[in-house]
Order: sequence, then structure tokens, then C-alpha cells
Amino acid sequence: MTDTRPPSRPLLVVDALSVSYGEAKAVSGVSFTLAPGRAVAVLGANGSGKSSLAAALVGVVRPSGGRVSFDGVDITRRPAHRVSRAGIAYVPEGRGIYPHLTVADNLRAMLRYAVPRGDRQDALERAVELFPVLGQRRKQAAGTLSGGEQQMLSLARVLAAPPKLLVADEMSLGLAPKMVDVVFDSLTRAKDAGVTVVLVEQYVERALALADDAIVLRQGVIAWSGAAADAHTQVVASYLGGEPL
Repeated sequence: MTDTRPPSRPLLVVDALSVSYGEAKAVSGVSFTLAPGRAVAVLGANGSGKSSLAAALVGVVRPSGGRVSFDGVDITRRPAHRVSRAGIAYVPEGRGIYPHLTVADNLRAMLRYAVPRGDRQDALERAVELFPVLGQRRKQAAGTLSGGEQQMLSLARVLAAPPKLLVADEMSLGLAPKMVDVVFDSLTRAKDAGVTVVLVEQYVERALALADDAIVLRQGVIAWSGAAADAHTQVVASYLGGEPL
């Protein structure tokens, strides 16, 4: 029997998005769509525009052209705090924590826009249940945590109050291999819970294993896009700069 149901509307639509810093263009005419519950890996060499694209999606950087639509609403010109309230969580390179605040106060600050006031304490408790070490360091300044523990802190907000969309930029950067495993296990849990994911990541094979789709950026433009399972030879050619396997 033919399925006559209409396809689900994309959660994220990126249309000809461009980002410039003065005369320098970091992203040029990038377009893609992402359906609810799916994950896209954004790959590319350093300087290819990956982080600029991620920052533009969440309102941290204002695009110089193009459009971003989330859940049917144009969010292109919205500031970051309004994008967050719409259901988009951003874990930036550098982890985005407040180093002088305690672990508990960091979690409260991160949950402020994502969780109604009456539910915040329960969300805080879920965060420390997911990462017990954060409970042990609840009163410790976040800047004194190890790099891996700081990344746990960034992840805890996402898993304690799952957003509709997670934009994760180089979450495993600088982490020991065991902590990289924690990061990807946590991302897998979020995706399994129905969170849609845009993943900018240096660990190409790990990113492709988690993602449904992939985009390879080169000098700010899409060099290749398609199913993550089909990306390996293109990654070698476009991302690593070698010959296809």
C-alpha cells in the first residue's frame, strides 16, 4: 500500500546563508534542511567556515545574507537569547561556561531560558544524576574543573532539558579519549531522545557514525552533501585534501 501521508516538515531550513567579517566572507550561500530527530555532521578543514555557520544558526553571529527558518519560523535576525527560548541549544567551542560561577549556578544560568521556573530544580537534579561528578563539585567554581568536567557541564544542560535542536561545535576538542567517548555517548542519548543535532566535529569517523547526513565545507561553501554513510570517500577528497579511497 502506498503511504499517502505528507512528509514531515523540516525542523531547520537554511537557505543561501552567508557570514562575513568585514570584507572577509566566512560562509557563502550555504543551504540545507534537517528533519526532526535527524543529525547532520558539518565537516571541513580549519578555516572552512564550520564554526561561523554554527554561530549564525543560533544568533551568536548575524548572517550577512540568506535565511534560517526553525520550526516554520524565520529566526535569521533573532538575538541568541531569543533563539535559545525557541528550543535551540548551543554548545560552542570553548564550552561556553561561566568560569567564576559555581557548577550549580552555571546549570541554573543555562537552564533559565530552556525550562519554566517551577521545573528548574528538577532539571538541575537530573543534570547531576546524569553526571554525578558535577553533584560532587556543585559548589566548586566551574573554571577550576578539568576540561572533561567542563564539557560535562555543557552537556548536562542539554540532557537535563532536551532542546528541539542542538548545535554542537567541536565538543570533543582537546579532550582525552575517554572523555571523547563520554561526549559521543551523551550526543547519542540526546539523539535517541528525539533531539535534532547539527554537529561540527573534528573526529570525522565518530561524527559520521552518529549522523544521518553530512555536509563538507571548503572555503565557506558546500563541497559535498549527502547521506553520512556515503560520505567517507568524499571526506578524504574534500575534507582531508587527499584522493578518494
